[in-house]
Amino acid sequence: MDGTLSANDISRVVEADKAHIWHHLTQHKPFETSDPRIIIEGKGIHVWDQHGTRLLDAVSGGVWTVNVGYGRERIANAVRDQLVKLNYFAGSAGSVPGSHFAEALLDKMPGMSRVYYCNSGSEANEKAFKMIRQIAHKRHGGKKHKILYRDRDYHGTTISCLSAGGQDERGAQYGPYTPGFVRVPHCLEYRRHEQDGAPVENYGEWAADQIEQVILREGPDTVGGLCLEPVTAGGGVITPPEGYWQKVQEICRKYDILLHIDEVVCGLGRTGEWFGYQHYGIQPDMVTMAKGVASGYAAIACLVTTEDVFSPFKSNAADPLDYFRDISTFGGCTAGPAAALENMAIIEEEGLLANTTAMGTHMFEALSELADRHPVIGQVRGKGLFLGAELVADRDSRQPVLEAQVGAVVADCGRQGVIIGATNRSVPGYNNTLCFSPALIASKDNIDEIVSAVDQALTRVFAG
Repeated sequence: MDGTLSANDISRVVEADKAHIWHHLTQHKPFETSDPRIIIEGKGIHVWDQHGTRLLDAVSGGVWTVNVGYGRERIANAVRDQLVKLNYFAGSAGSVPGSHFAEALLDKMPGMSRVYYCNSGSEANEKAFKMIRQIAHKRHGGKKHKILYRDRDYHGTTISCLSAGGQDERGAQYGPYTPGFVRVPHCLEYRRHEQDGAPVENYGEWAADQIEQVILREGPDTVGGLCLEPVTAGGGVITPPEGYWQKVQEICRKYDILLHIDEVVCGLGRTGEWFGYQHYGIQPDMVTMAKGVASGYAAIACLVTTEDVFSPFKSNAADPLDYFRDISTFGGCTAGPAAALENMAIIEEEGLLANTTAMGTHMFEALSELADRHPVIGQVRGKGLFLGAELVADRDSRQPVLEAQVGAVVADCGRQGVIIGATNRSVPGYNNTLCFSPALIASKDNIDEIVSAVDQALTRVFAG
């Protein structure tokens, strides 16, 4: 830290925070007798709190966002220069950084052709849902309006996104929900024993077949879209089983269903490819992204579509309802694409996709070695630098450990100076997965420090 804040300054910040800030995903009762954490500064893969404590951030800003690390002056300078020149104009007009970033982004996404700017992952997914619904009206008399989503997936915090959310604790008490959203089963092979009829062999194809069964039950002429994460994030860091995605693509094409992939977490390098879906050789119709697009240096989200999705919205200029009648106020901010251009350039110039693959492999292997010593680790899974370790009380029954024990592991790591995550207010009874998503710049030493902290925490929490 540079020491620009005095003890008195920090005291005032903490007092103001306790008096006025409504923190995200946080129970505030403990703050009546203790202080909230205030993050003061960040550099590289580390942050410092109000006590001057240096912390290794293994969750990229808490929610898988700061892909290129903290303190990137070139991004800050690009944003500053753009804001002075033009900070904003509504998305009904174009901008220089918006055009440049769209071109650069689409170069990484063969088969995609249009970028719709907005300001959050929730909003991007809302736009996708609206497009699916409008296409249903334009082409199918409104009948093909249902949108399928997967158990354990998460797509955002608005009412419609919660309606498409497979994490019941996130949506609890926020109903009634938007009609027309239908859940399909998860594809977590580790818990196939909890799914009726799930086979040991060819589980991936079986899991995809369950989606088709839902389509047939609802009626293929009523289903317009399927929204899935490429790797389920907050629902347990679930990598798709072999054969799953290819069968999903086949089913969508068979029934003329738009495949909408939510890359809000996985996008821009988190899994070692530019996008998570690119590991599986599939072609989506719509892709949403946010978090890592600008690594948190500016608020930006995108909905990217194929030309086939775009073209119906310009088929009849004489019809006043023919186009996509939507706007995102802050989708017109120029800071987002300006930051995103530099963010993408850093990923390319520093070889961060290759680093993510290499360090992800190292971390996966290191966590797997921990599992050999700690029976509480039921399974390690993930892709690139997006990994999870599911904790179980018994490996045979795979009964989850108590949520309080998971919290104790996270807290112990924090006392060691390492911030890790865990599934939080997600699936009832299954908030038992430790989550890791360090910045794509992570080194072998960083990974070893994270894993060592977890090793010590597991030993203390589950001793005896």
